[in-house]
Amino acid sequence: MADAPVSRTLSHILGFNAGYVDTAGFLALGGLFTAHVTGNFVTLGAALIQGNAGAVSKLLALPVFCLAVMLARFGSNALVARHKPPMPSLIAVKVALLLVAAALMIVYGPFSDGDQPPAFAAGMLMICAMAVQNAMQRMHLPQLPPSTLMTGNTTQVMMDLSDLLRGAQGDERRSINARLQKMLPAIGSFALGCALGALGYVWLGMWCFALPPLLALISMGFVRGEAQA
Repeated sequence: MADAPVSRTLSHILGFNAGYVDTAGFLALGGLFTAHVTGNFVTLGAALIQGNAGAVSKLLALPVFCLAVMLARFGSNALVARHKPPMPSLIAVKVALLLVAAALMIVYGPFSDGDQPPAFAAGMLMICAMAVQNAMQRMHLPQLPPSTLMTGNTTQVMMDLSDLLRGAQGDERRSINARLQKMLPAIGSFALGCALGALGYVWLGMWCFALPPLLALISMGFVRGEAQA
């Protein structure tokens, strides 16, 4: 249990960064979800009906995400086979992806159309970065709640609160409290990231994208002692 505080800190960083990237990217790239990629099906439908820009980015978001997850899995397995810790390498890839995306946003933004080549490239890079984070967490940090998709976390919290109101006792109550201690901070970190992502976009414009690679780099210092494959 000595590494539990580190796990909580890393969970906060991952959740905050996901919320920040998702919101700032949504605002800057014409409604493209970079973390909650399945949401792009909704915005794609709206774009097709309303004639909004960015339909190509929304259409390709999920395939690109899936490909990035598969590549992260292959890379992680290869590192494990060589008896090398995979998490530092996965985080390094995420840092590089977010850094190049930030450079494209700062140099070429703002964009009127999310399908412009620099905007499209930046959006896909951010999607790949979030895909790497998702894959890394599922493979090597299963003890942490999901950091990029809060629907499942919120559903579990509501069910647990219902069970507490029902009067759950004993082992069931202890299990519920343990889940809530993980789920509620994860939701809070993501929500805070969303709020500051929006404010960062309003206050800093494209320069708000300089923060995510920095946070990803900081997270590198918190992977020591975490679960390995």
